[in-house]
Amino acid sequence: MVITRQLGVQDYAPVWHDMQQFTQNRSAETADELWVVEHHPVYTLGLNGKREHLLNVGNIPVINTDRGGQVTYHAPGQVVVYTLLDIKRLNINIRELVTLLEGAMISTLADYGIMAKARAEAPGVYVQDKKIGSIGLRIKKNCSYHGLSLNNAMDLTPFDGINPCGYQNLKVTQVSALGVNLSSQQLASSITQAIIKAL
Repeated sequence: MVITRQLGVQDYAPVWHDMQQFTQNRSAETADELWVVEHHPVYTLGLNGKREHLLNVGNIPVINTDRGGQVTYHAPGQVVVYTLLDIKRLNINIRELVTLLEGAMISTLADYGIMAKARAEAPGVYVQDKKIGSIGLRIKKNCSYHGLSLNNAMDLTPFDGINPCGYQNLKVTQVSALGVNLSSQQLASSITQAIIKAL
């Protein structure tokens, strides 16, 4: 049983703190949840995030967060799915969870005629060498939080202000740039269904 929650457009920090709280307070019986959200413009730095990858952030806030990975950007028009899962109960490890989330994005994009692939050396999902989907996770008490983001129809310019995921000159793309016009709700629904199916 996986509960899906639609959170709409929210500031990053309160949702992050809610995830921490949820994970802290959950028990062996707590149902797993997927939280679907879009964030107001924000850069987030993962636990290994190096500030040198912030090149020109302008007046967009930067938040140091507790997920894995480097720096990324969130804004409306990007689908974010937070995966609040008991991975011990699901009998999967973190590497398998990353692969599962990459697979969910790849199969969703394939449904809309977009060929995407994962890279062993750099987690996430790519279309023709441009990054379209990112993954950052944290495991606590054998449970995951944070999750994935997939660029749908957003202003990509702020990605120029960082080295996305810590890679210099890494270009990003999005669903709308590939000739597919979807609402974020449609895209999120496809991804959450793919995740639930894979679990």
